[in-house]
Amino acid sequence: MRIYNLFPLLAGPLKDWKPHLERAADLGFDWVFVNPIQQPGKSGSLYSIRDYFAINTALLDPASTQTAEEQMRDIVRYASELGLSMMVDLVINHCAYDSRLLQDHPKWFVREGGKIAHPHCLHEGHLVVWEDLARFDFGTSEREPLIRFCKEVIDYLAGLGFRGFRCDAAYQIPQSVWSRLMNDTRRDRPDTVFAAETLGCSADQTKETARAGFDYIFNSSKWWDFSSPWLMEQYHLTRDTSPSISFPESHDTPRLAADSQGNQDLMKQRYLFAALFSAGVMMPMGYEYGFARPLHVVNTRPSDWEETPIDLTDFIRSVNQIKASHDVFQEESLTEVLPHPNPGVLVLWKAAPRSGREALLVLNKDPWNRQTFHTEDLYQYVQSPPPLTDVSPEWPMSFLPTPFVYELPPGVGRVLVSA
Repeated sequence: MRIYNLFPLLAGPLKDWKPHLERAADLGFDWVFVNPIQQPGKSGSLYSIRDYFAINTALLDPASTQTAEEQMRDIVRYASELGLSMMVDLVINHCAYDSRLLQDHPKWFVREGGKIAHPHCLHEGHLVVWEDLARFDFGTSEREPLIRFCKEVIDYLAGLGFRGFRCDAAYQIPQSVWSRLMNDTRRDRPDTVFAAETLGCSADQTKETARAGFDYIFNSSKWWDFSSPWLMEQYHLTRDTSPSISFPESHDTPRLAADSQGNQDLMKQRYLFAALFSAGVMMPMGYEYGFARPLHVVNTRPSDWEETPIDLTDFIRSVNQIKASHDVFQEESLTEVLPHPNPGVLVLWKAAPRSGREALLVLNKDPWNRQTFHTEDLYQYVQSPPPLTDVSPEWPMSFLPTPFVYELPPGVGRVLVSA
């Protein structure tokens, strides 16, 4: 999956989505993920849903004679004509605190101190409470009606044309509930894709969640320093259970352009690694232009669209083409970090179990300075016979000499694949 995250508050009304969908298709993405589209509560947060069976009025054209659902189906249909499948956020771990569900079904919710509980977490040692949210209780005596309600939500969104679901905070819902919802959905719609959002939980929790039958999970490669062992340990723990999706940034993280003071070499490096590390990749809108303003689930508006001197579209298109053309980058391949005397260089080996194809990613970890990669024989890193082919997104080499010496510009990676 090559996923473009269309953030609805930045894209604006549905009638204005077409240029964004056209750009996503032109960049070589094959899926578009949209954050929650349902009517939010009074906090205005996309993730605080008040009415699960109504479209967010901020996305609708008040001058249109079509119903809200017809407007949504039209834009999903347009995406399909461009070769794009649509995925939407599925938020069933909580709802808005001002939803009628609290009055109509009070037993559906966790209670603390006699009151319906707010979700909370510890962040940097501080308790964070989302007071606009009410937490569903899947251990309640009303479990069956609650599960049926969740299935109705899935059916509603699927009826709008969405073929995939990013399941928000999936690890907070019992595995048995997910298994039932996914099995029931796939009976009628066997090609439906479910991706579990599992960030913030342990590798064991991730693996346990994935076992419910998810098609994909999200991994934490965005935070890897290219050296510490934790990412590869997590990858190998979950690789056989479910393929994963990487991302260079998301709507929940600061913009990479802001963190790096607009370092385009770093932005390229992180997208290249995310796209080639795991089976799937996701990129939020604006990354291609180096947007610095964060995507805010309440306050972002179309007026936050930025005019920048950055344009990574050619690079992203090339990387997506590499991913689409080589199966070793389309599955959870066997992956190992290989030793190299220069600690500033990452040598990542990948092998596709089904086809046996191999690949090497030789990446300059340093986005500010050049690093030298030297080896007496490139073929010591692979089991395949010559030749290796350089398919790098920038400056591919038609000839790979022995010995091989290459001065890697800041953040640049060489991508080599077996015949």
